[in-house]
Amino acid sequence: MTTPRTDGVDAVRACLSLGRAAVLPNPAPLTFVVTATTAHAVNRAKGRPAGRPVALWTHHPRTTDLVLRSLRLAPRAAESARLLLTEEHVTVLAPLRHDHTPPDWLAPATHDGWVLLFGARWSPLRPVLDEHPVLYVSSANRTGLPPAPTAARARAVFPGHVPVLDPAALPGTVPDPPGSPPRAATTTLRLHPDGRTELHRPGAQDAAHPGPAAYLRHLRATGRAVRETAQGPPGS
Repeated sequence: MTTPRTDGVDAVRACLSLGRAAVLPNPAPLTFVVTATTAHAVNRAKGRPAGRPVALWTHHPRTTDLVLRSLRLAPRAAESARLLLTEEHVTVLAPLRHDHTPPDWLAPATHDGWVLLFGARWSPLRPVLDEHPVLYVSSANRTGLPPAPTAARARAVFPGHVPVLDPAALPGTVPDPPGSPPRAATTTLRLHPDGRTELHRPGAQDAAHPGPAAYLRHLRATGRAVRETAQGPPGS
């Protein structure tokens, strides 16, 4: 007999408290994500090897402060990283310091001296997220499939024991209006120690701009980037 799915806020909070994965919505134009208090649970939900690096969800201000202290960034570049995470809601690749021991919980998000950070902090999700200052996160998809833009698509992708929180269950949310741009995974930016910013992977935030250089100019004009280069190396 199949167990009925219960995808409300209480089910998600219970799963996260037990160290299991849950799928959560994000504000437009972002897609859903899968999150857990361990990277292993995130990878298991996605059906991929347990040791794969995942992003650290820097949704909690205290967690963000601790991460920024561990990054090899000049002061202005560190402030740029904070703004890119908390206001632009992109994913950031940032270098770790060589003279500092980072918190152990940064290790699952680290690869070759770079740490992967995701920073969206959507108000309707705060009561769920703030119970867990350290969360790991990845796009809500299985390997080779696009990330889920809706709760229905996420439920079709993930097994029944992974709850999918429909944004309609959250106070203050409204459906995407007709004609809205399609949802997409976050843009990923690589931030260098001197503040140079590269577009590492295109996504939702840069889609409205005519090209990588235009998007990076926009970030600099709004004070969210210190310096920019047009694009990362091919295949990055």
